[in-house]
Amino acid sequence: MRYVAIIGTGFVADLYMTSLAVMPDITLRAATDKDAARLAAFAAHWDVVSVADIPSLLAQCGPDDLILNLTNPDAHFAVSHECLSAGHHVYSEKPLAMSVADAQSLHDLAAERGLHLASAPCSMLSETAQTLWAALRAKVIGTPLAIYAELDDGFISQAATDSWISASGAPWPARDEYQIGCTLEHAGYYLTWLMMAFGPIRTVVAGAAELDTGKLDGDPSAPDLSVGVLYFESGVVARLTCSILAAHDHGLRIFGTTGTLEVGECWDNSAPVRRRIRRRIRRRLVEWPLTKRLRLRGPTHNKVKRTGAAAMNFALGPAEVLDAIADNRPSRMPADFALHLTEVTLAIQNAGETTGAQPMQTRFAPIAPMPWAEVLA
Repeated sequence: MRYVAIIGTGFVADLYMTSLAVMPDITLRAATDKDAARLAAFAAHWDVVSVADIPSLLAQCGPDDLILNLTNPDAHFAVSHECLSAGHHVYSEKPLAMSVADAQSLHDLAAERGLHLASAPCSMLSETAQTLWAALRAKVIGTPLAIYAELDDGFISQAATDSWISASGAPWPARDEYQIGCTLEHAGYYLTWLMMAFGPIRTVVAGAAELDTGKLDGDPSAPDLSVGVLYFESGVVARLTCSILAAHDHGLRIFGTTGTLEVGECWDNSAPVRRRIRRRIRRRLVEWPLTKRLRLRGPTHNKVKRTGAAAMNFALGPAEVLDAIADNRPSRMPADFALHLTEVTLAIQNAGETTGAQPMQTRFAPIAPMPWAEVLA
């Protein structure tokens, strides 16, 4: 049996609990939260052990346990720093930190202590992402050249967000979401896939703005629209759009020399991966209307039922880190990867109107595919 502990029992913690329920070899040792009432509601709903504070939680954890930092993003750095300083492996919700300097500090501390440090999202380990990557390795669209990735969630401030309540009764944290921003919250869902498949990003050219200024009764919030053009060291170029204004679209298209790979939804671990070919018909070049669904050979990973807009197993990342701890090997979600993700995401989020080209300073080593994702069916 492997063990995790949770710090922060807000909205997202229930999604982790739903995911842990389908991972029978992972057990929650204990949970804590600075809000005693929220902690009590969470513990009662899930029938888990609760403790009053972080030191008490860490005192119950063994050296191979993994701490899940599910606190508010503004607290990620301080909480992860406390856990790493006490000698514990950490898996943090996104972002790793709110500044590259703080993220670098966590990275260096983990390296100094010989600890694992990983950051969500973990959907790069999903059946869909791994199928997409296997298709790229198999060159089913020839050489990939350009990528269009959309992470638009609709006009969220007009949605019925007051009714978005988690399983244990936590409300969706609207103010926090608006202040942190849709780029920091969502860009990683495709950035991690693209980084995994194409490697580090050399340069970011981006723009970002807050356009819906009434979300917090006039108080400023983070940009609600961002567009990043990402120049990968491997040669591909991607355009990534994040917004909570434009109509919902989580589509991904990778354009290659012989066709296109398409995914319609990154928040579904089993979303189809489709290949579309192009043909010349007389004088016209036609994107073929019919697509072929690509699948992996054999079973993949444990799935969760749809909750709201998503069908994602949030425990795939913690499970991978726990496997790496047990096997004494590097994780497929290493600290270098989390640091690069943080740098790229912040570059897009903070670009504003006039920043221009931003060279990235961080890099990471190649990531290995999941063992069940080597071959297409």
